[in-house]
Amino acid sequence: MSAIGPWLLFAVIALMYASVGHGGASGYLAVMALMGYPQEVLRPSALLMNLFVSAISFLQFARARHFRWNLFWPFAVASVPMAWLGAQITIDPRMYERMLAVCLLFAVARLFGFFGKGAGERRVLPLVAALVIGAVLGLASGIIGIGGGILLSPMLLVFNWADARETAAVSALFIFLNSAAGIIGAFGNGETITPEVGGWVLAAVLGGLMGGFLGSRRIPEPRLRQALGIVLLLASLKLMWP
Repeated sequence: MSAIGPWLLFAVIALMYASVGHGGASGYLAVMALMGYPQEVLRPSALLMNLFVSAISFLQFARARHFRWNLFWPFAVASVPMAWLGAQITIDPRMYERMLAVCLLFAVARLFGFFGKGAGERRVLPLVAALVIGAVLGLASGIIGIGGGILLSPMLLVFNWADARETAAVSALFIFLNSAAGIIGAFGNGETITPEVGGWVLAAVLGGLMGGFLGSRRIPEPRLRQALGIVLLLASLKLMWP
């Protein structure tokens, strides 16, 4: 892959993910894993890009008045400490790749709109269920090196706890805090970022700015999402069956 290749990939991934309130870590991880980076470099590098893109996405959706604090905090209060804990857990590389592959499938389904738009009557969020879900998602996010938005957003939509843009706003801040906790945990575990990540962050930020604007205020182009979904599906299959 040429030097410019990862920049373009990360920019496109950030654009597509930010348009639905995600940071893109699962996509960044897939690219870096296929490029041969080890697990101890994958997690903090992807989380750093995730941190910037999710912040941009959240600000865009919040400015458009889609954020709901009462929907956010029950998940976040349990997920953040568990994300920190999960980032300090190192698992077998093969198992790690398979867990990442499963997360990519969630991302593919989200990009293709399989979880719907949260249409219909709103349901009340059960506090205990939200705390348990947040803790489980936080732990999984820390172990894999993602923010957890691709796992949280399907639940918000399927159970009609939020509509699509409210889901994006809540997921974006959820991802930001989990990514920050995950980075702290990963560095505490002796993991490091790759030197190339500075340029990748710049590319991801540019893509995230465009994606956040499109997702919060305009209708994103569905064909672009579907194209990215196909790429991530192929990456998932490659990770599952190398």
